[in-house]
Amino acid sequence: MLDETIFITGGGSGMGRLAARNFAEKGYQVAALDVNEQGLLETAEFHQNIRTFNVDTTNYEAVAQAVDEAETKLGPIRRVYNAAAIMPLGRVVDQDVEVFHRVMDINYNGVVNVSKAVLPGMLERNEGELVNFASLAGWVPILYMAAYNASKFAVVAFTEVLHHEHRDSNVNIVCVCPPPVKTPLLDQARDTVWPKVFDQGAHIEAQDVLDAIDATIAAGELFVFPGKGTRMAQRLRRFLPNLIWKNVHQTEGF
Repeated sequence: MLDETIFITGGGSGMGRLAARNFAEKGYQVAALDVNEQGLLETAEFHQNIRTFNVDTTNYEAVAQAVDEAETKLGPIRRVYNAAAIMPLGRVVDQDVEVFHRVMDINYNGVVNVSKAVLPGMLERNEGELVNFASLAGWVPILYMAAYNASKFAVVAFTEVLHHEHRDSNVNIVCVCPPPVKTPLLDQARDTVWPKVFDQGAHIEAQDVLDAIDATIAAGELFVFPGKGTRMAQRLRRFLPNLIWKNVHQTEGF
């Protein structure tokens, strides 16, 4: 059993669950965090080296306590996956203001909380990987996605600055920007509003995202754009934004 810890938020389902199980099977100690206690128990089933923490990442003190406990009982944190997120969609005028605050608290402030809690130890050891999950939606705004877009744009900017502030260290800081991925997160869109543009491309597998993260870390790069056409979509948004919006309006019908 390896004495290094993998620290994963959103470990109760989807990408976080898959990452937790992958690393557990490789012999790492895994600290899996989520507010979904039942989901955490399912993630840890048959994996004695997955320790679960029923923690809300919007609570910095709780996150810091989980980091301390994980490093004390499991070992120094080698890699972090900031994967916790929510994605309720809808027009701005139709969503309650509390939804916007909650999305930002979880998707962005949670990333900040975890980053602040784990980075000092990594920097002191001068090793490790901090993986923050943004999205292609952190580059390309889409109708119905104002709250989610804003939170992921914030993660992109935060992680880019953080990366450059520590570029001379041996701590790798990367930002993951996938297109729609086949995880339960998409169910939140189905339960609210499903943008028709989501049907224009194939949804990628969670394992493809995790593999792309490994490749990006090995290459020492900042941004992870998994999936065919993802990097091109980001470039189109940058250089031809009106073309993107034309397609969105035509597809959504308004």
